[in-house]
Amino acid sequence: MFEKLAFLEERYEELSAKISDPEVIADNETWRKYCKEHSDITPIVEKYRQYKAARQAIDEGKIMLEEESDKDFKEMVRAEIDEAESNIETYQEELKVLLLPKDPNDDKNVIIEIRGGAGGDEAALFAASLMRMYSMYAENKNWKIDIMNSNETDIGGYKEVSFMIEGQGAYSRFKFESGVHRVQRVPSTESSGRIHTSTVTVAVLPEVEDVEVEINANDLRIDVFRAGGPGGQCVNTTDSAVRITHIPTGVVVSCQDEKSQHKNKDKAMKILRSRVYEMVQEQQHAEIAQDRKSQVGTGDRSERIRTYNFPQGRVTDHRIGLTLHRIEAIMNGDLDDVMDALITAAQSEKLKADAQEG
Repeated sequence: MFEKLAFLEERYEELSAKISDPEVIADNETWRKYCKEHSDITPIVEKYRQYKAARQAIDEGKIMLEEESDKDFKEMVRAEIDEAESNIETYQEELKVLLLPKDPNDDKNVIIEIRGGAGGDEAALFAASLMRMYSMYAENKNWKIDIMNSNETDIGGYKEVSFMIEGQGAYSRFKFESGVHRVQRVPSTESSGRIHTSTVTVAVLPEVEDVEVEINANDLRIDVFRAGGPGGQCVNTTDSAVRITHIPTGVVVSCQDEKSQHKNKDKAMKILRSRVYEMVQEQQHAEIAQDRKSQVGTGDRSERIRTYNFPQGRVTDHRIGLTLHRIEAIMNGDLDDVMDALITAAQSEKLKADAQEG
């Protein structure tokens, strides 16, 4: 580990010089590549330097204990050594986490697809609640939200809705939201006050650039049709809605939120590209990493991952056994505690797997 850290520190110094070099700055693509690498390793190098400073403080403190005779001074030095040794243990654990292989998708924008499951109108209403929850979280991060496609119900819910969140590290925060979300509450449509249980499915996809997945235009079937909305509203008189079918995989994407056929096609292609990319990734993971699946994972779409119990005011994530009794704050986008716990659990699983392999 420490050989790798020493190498990264050397690389950090090398990159610091490169990104300040006028010749490199003149080559925008190379400069951006170096800046990203520099940014990626900065937290590791900073933590390594904290570790080295603590190690140096211990060594210097031990020398002082041998050389000094003043009792009070020695006590002070011993206290400083104890603190530095405690810090070193913390730094070592933090460095192990920082050195874990990074998900190449973590820095990307994210596409979230929400679909009402079991529960009819109530499921569609909860799909809208989840859409609002994620949107409020993104807004708190100053991230941009762009609705790609939506299919609304007459009472304000969503049969399905797809939207992109643009922001640095958006995928890293949302990637554990994939799966089935269960809600237990008294629906607004329920007159007797009986609690209903409904489900909503969430899929989380990283935005994918053209160069990352090859889609042959000959493999696409593109259909255009007139957009429609609830109760006959928002119906276009032109064929602006677009449906794209990727024939080799059978992936179908429709977009109708924009009035422009061209814009709908662009949005549909973004979703299609991300879905095909996800399928390729899943196949690769199944082939090469079947025995190392994280207990947290990115969430199978058929797996029930979380329950929102409104009568008891609690949210439970079943994958890590986390229960929080503040459902109102969570539904208003206060998701950091949940996401941080999932990320920590995933890191712990990776550390265990690495230790077993080591």
